[in-house]
Amino acid sequence: MIVHHQPPARIQVLAKEFSFVLSRQTIKAGPAIVELRNAGEDAHDLVLQRVGGSRVYVWPVAQAGQVIDRELTLRAGTYRLWCSVADHRALGMQARFVVKR
Repeated sequence: MIVHHQPPARIQVLAKEFSFVLSRQTIKAGPAIVELRNAGEDAHDLVLQRVGGSRVYVWPVAQAGQVIDRELTLRAGTYRLWCSVADHRALGMQARFVVKR
């Protein structure tokens, strides 16, 4: 029997001063690759948490031009993401996306 595995869903988070731009607003639940791409001049990181969930995913700080991919398994729900460097979150570096079943 041949089992076909779905490729992981992908979402890119483009970081600039001081915003995140997401490559899409929704992805499918299950395996996912979340890419942090720092297109800004300052260092930025990425923190991801499902609303109502306790697990927090943290990317290391990405320097200007750096790309950091993480492979995760995401459950259905709304996810918040933000930059935890200095006061970047308060300056607007936060966003949301939805993971659908």
